Amino acid sequence: MLGFNVIVILWGALVRASRSGDGCGNNWPLCNGAVVPTAPRIATIIEFTHRLSTGLALIAVVAMAIWAFRAFAPGPVRKAAAASVFFILSEALLGAGLVLLRYVGEDASIGRAVYLSAHLVNTLLMLAAIALTAYWGSGHAPVRWPFEGLPPKLLGIALAIALLVGVSGAIAALGDTLFPVTSLREGWQADFSSASHLFIRLRIWHPFLATLGGMYTVAITLWISRRAPVSRDFAMAVLTLVALQLTAGIVNLTLLAPIWMQMIHLLLADLLWISLVLFSATAAGPRPQEADAPGILTWTAPLNRARQ
Repeated sequence: MLGFNVIVILWGALVRASRSGDGCGNNWPLCNGAVVPTAPRIATIIEFTHRLSTGLALIAVVAMAIWAFRAFAPGPVRKAAAASVFFILSEALLGAGLVLLRYVGEDASIGRAVYLSAHLVNTLLMLAAIALTAYWGSGHAPVRWPFEGLPPKLLGIALAIALLVGVSGAIAALGDTLFPVTSLREGWQADFSSASHLFIRLRIWHPFLATLGGMYTVAITLWISRRAPVSRDFAMAVLTLVALQLTAGIVNLTLLAPIWMQMIHLLLADLLWISLVLFSATAAGPRPQEADAPGILTWTAPLNRARQ
C-alpha cells in the first residue's frame, strides 16, 4: 500500500517533469472528452496512466480504512486510517484542480507554485497517515505525546522543516522544468539575475534549506537516540537517507536536473519523510503499570523508571 502510493507520487512527478500535465486537455475526470483516450500522444499516455494509478490508490486506501475499522477498536489505527482517506481524497481533488485551473504544461504563474506547494504538503501528510496506519496496525504501540517536554518539540520542528524543504524543492523542480539551462554556470548566473523569473531566483534557497534542515535532523536524531528508547532501525534510516538525499541533491544540480535524477531525488525525499515520521512515532519508552491504556508510549517513561 505505502509502496504503491510512493510509485504513484513518482509518476506524478514524471507528469510535471515531462510537461505532460495537459495530456488529457482541460478535461477531468475524462481524458480529452473520453473515458479512454483514442490515438493518444505520449503526454496523454503519461497523464492518463497517472490518473488510473491514482484511482487504484484511492480504492486501496479506502479498503485499508474499512479493514482498520473492522479489525481495530476506536483508537490510533482508526484515526490514522481515516486521515489516510481524507488526504487521498484531497490529493485527488488537488490533482483535478491542477488540470481544471490549467496549472500544467508551460504555465509559470505564481498560482501554480502556491498550488503545487499545497499539493506537496498534502502528499506528505497522506504518506505519513498511511505509514502510521501500517505501523500501528502491525502491532506497534502508539505514542502518547505530552504537551511539555523538549523531544516532542524538537521532532515537531524537524517534521515542519521537512515540509518546508519539500515545498522549496517542488518550486525548484518547477523552475528546472520550465526554465532549463545548458550549463551549471548559466544556471548560477540565472539564479542571481534580477531579470530571471521568480521560480529561478527562489531555486537557490532549496539547497540552502535542505543542508540546514539535514544538519538539524541528524543532530536531533542522534540526541534523541541517546536519551530515549527508540527504534534504532528508523534512526539509522533517517541518518542514512539524509546523507543520500544531500548527495543526490548535489548530483541533481551538477547534472542540471535530468528527469531520471529528479525521480531519484524525490524517491529519497519520500523515504526520508516516512522514516522521520516513524522515528517520531517510536521515540519514546513504554509507561509501566498503566492499566487503563496498556502499550501506550510516553516520553515520561524514563523518568518513571528512574523514580522506581
